Amino acid sequence: MTYILIYTFIYLFFAVVAVLSSQKLGLGSVLGYLMAGIVIGPTLGLVGKEAESIQHIAEFGVVMMLFLVGLELAPQMLWQMRHKLLGLGGLQVLGSVGAIAAVAMAFGQTWQISVAIACILALSSTAIVLQTFAEKQLLQTEGGQAGFAVLLFQDVAAIPMLALLPLLAVGGHQAASADAHSSNILAGQAGWVVALVSVAAIALILFAVRYLVPFVFRFIAKTRLREMFTVFTLTLVVGIAALMSLIGLSPALGAFIAGVALANSSYRHEMESNLEPFKSLFLGLFFITVGASMNFGLLGSHFVEIVAITAGVMLIKAVVLWILGKGFRLSALSSKLFALSLAQAGEFGFVLLSIANQSHVLPKDIHDKTSLVVALSMLLTPLLFIFYDKVLAKRAIIAENENRPDDEIHEENPVVLLGHGRFGQQINRMLIACGFHVTVIDNHAEMVEGLTKYGIKTYYGDATRPELLSAAGLHQAKLLIVCVGDNHDSTEIVAYARHNYPHLIIIARAHDRLHAFDLKHAGASYIIRETADSAMRSGRIALECLGLSSEKAREAAKFYEARDRYQLEQASNVYRAGQSFFDNQEMMDLARTTDEETHQLMMKLLRGETVEWQENPDSWTRRQKGIS
Repeated sequence: MTYILIYTFIYLFFAVVAVLSSQKLGLGSVLGYLMAGIVIGPTLGLVGKEAESIQHIAEFGVVMMLFLVGLELAPQMLWQMRHKLLGLGGLQVLGSVGAIAAVAMAFGQTWQISVAIACILALSSTAIVLQTFAEKQLLQTEGGQAGFAVLLFQDVAAIPMLALLPLLAVGGHQAASADAHSSNILAGQAGWVVALVSVAAIALILFAVRYLVPFVFRFIAKTRLREMFTVFTLTLVVGIAALMSLIGLSPALGAFIAGVALANSSYRHEMESNLEPFKSLFLGLFFITVGASMNFGLLGSHFVEIVAITAGVMLIKAVVLWILGKGFRLSALSSKLFALSLAQAGEFGFVLLSIANQSHVLPKDIHDKTSLVVALSMLLTPLLFIFYDKVLAKRAIIAENENRPDDEIHEENPVVLLGHGRFGQQINRMLIACGFHVTVIDNHAEMVEGLTKYGIKTYYGDATRPELLSAAGLHQAKLLIVCVGDNHDSTEIVAYARHNYPHLIIIARAHDRLHAFDLKHAGASYIIRETADSAMRSGRIALECLGLSSEKAREAAKFYEARDRYQLEQASNVYRAGQSFFDNQEMMDLARTTDEETHQLMMKLLRGETVEWQENPDSWTRRQKGIS
């Protein structure tokens, strides 16, 4: 018991430290878990061979993840993806297996060993890629959808690969593979029996999740025992995984099929919320065990060789993927994401390695080196995502902006609006509804083209360029509204407009209080904090929910809004550019004093007593050249 607690503490402690550090550096959680495993395994030696046993349990995180992915995919969506599933997925597996096997044979390996190595390395990491896609919100992109289709096909392709590897064993060793499949009740059966039982098992899963599962969930809902939702959901996933394992099929595939069948269920969100913590925990544990199982001794003695093999495999797969991306007409950036994200080997590679080892397909030295290549490629994958995010994606945006010249503006309207995002579009729609003509400028080409199709005339251009602002007619405009996303750019625009057009009224959007102070010093006439109004409204609703009358809650919210503007006006006088709130002692003291004054006055207001602001509202509610 003591040893179990100690090992549990080691795994959890290093996971927390490594993942938080990795997230702080922008490297993602997956790399953090892998680094935690490397530290407690090869580096410090805090864990031993139990990591292999734990890894088999942790692989259940992959099963849970595919069940949750299936819940997000209705059958009609899969039907729409059929061309990518069969085309991209099938060609990727065949192309990668063929290319890697050809290279292995060129280096003197037999065709059996070459095919086995190719099958192990051709599959990518579903766990890493989907987890990273979710973290970086890439799953809904063109490249993300293509990557998901390939990963899904690979999970299916892993099934015939599991059956193929024992057949590649050199004569006399096939019997050894029988022990490896002792849990497979269909081992040794005729092909038609295996096929018939497999189809029957999948049909049983579909029938159960379609008819029995909703009935059980309704019964549990009547008992009002919420923990039973979690227990039954876990029972469902574990049972499906066990059934698929017993007949020699992929547990992950069975979980995915069940998830798809439940995608339209009214209990889908309940199942997602119940499984998400377990999925994250098991996946994290899986990645830790991958890092802990790396043989650094072998890596040190054959460092150049293993690194070269890893780089070569990732390059071969990336080239195959990039060619397929081009062939299926993915955009340039999506093709690069598609190629980089799936260039690694995956967790199913360890499963295939285990079968290959038990079936004596691979010699011991090749087995160990291939295992290191799989782990090392997985370790490098988060770095490839960082390269895509920080270099390729940014370059694509810059190139898109540089290749398109600013539009020529041939109209002069009384209002010029810079930035048509989620904030600027609401202002523009209101002004248009009231009959005002607005010159809209935005620096996102897709936004400009989309608005033009919709019927809203929008000009493409960089609003920080003085010549563009001049062409927009600021010399004759009555009002400039600055809604650009970059804080520094919006402040520079306001400062330029105030200096060159002193009589122009300027409304500027602020992201936070410090940005509001910068805009005020730059010369904005009105400063609107983007979340202030919605927060005030939420506060008023909260007061009503706590028992205040609608009239009293509205009066309290109006008073608090006035006091908040008053505090901002006072704080802007002691604000120092580039200094945070917590580093400015004078600002903190002022805020603390004002908060206490607001509390005392609010108590008087709620008691029905007369408060000074009611008698002289202009002193605190004046909006002219203020911050709202």
